[in-house]
Parts: sequence; structure tokens; C-alpha cells
Amino acid sequence: MKKAIAMLLLLIPLAMPGCATRTGSAVGGAIGGAAAGGGSYEYRIRQELQRLEDDYKAGRMDQKEYEIRKDEIQRLQLIK
Repeated sequence: MKKAIAMLLLLIPLAMPGCATRTGSAVGGAIGGAAAGGGSYEYRIRQELQRLEDDYKAGRMDQKEYEIRKDEIQRLQLIK
């Protein structure tokens, strides 16, 4: 998450001068859309990990299944 924030902070000043043109506005919109999409994707993964942990603590799965599923979910993360 920290890497994504750092990238945004570096990219925003570069995109701002281009906002006066249509191309600059399109690029800024694309960057903002990608950032929002990536953030919601990471949020969903965190929710899934929390649900998995809750299921494990409630006894709905054993430790082996928990570790396998946790590993699968963590492989989907964009930011580690």
C-alpha cells in the first residue's frame, strides 16, 4: 500500500501540467481510474483474508486448509 501511495504522489505533479489539454485530462483520468480500481481490488483481498481468518478461528476449517487458501489469496495481491 505504501508503494502505491508513493507512486501516486510522484505521478500527480507530473500529470497536473497536462490538465490544460484534452490529452492531459485523459491521462489524468486514466491514472486516477487505475488507482481507484487497484485500491478496491486490494480492499477486497483484505476482506477475503479477514473472512478466511474468521472461519478458521470459528473452527469451520482445519489449519492445513486455512494455510492453503491463505497462500492462494496472498498470491493475488498486487501490493505486498
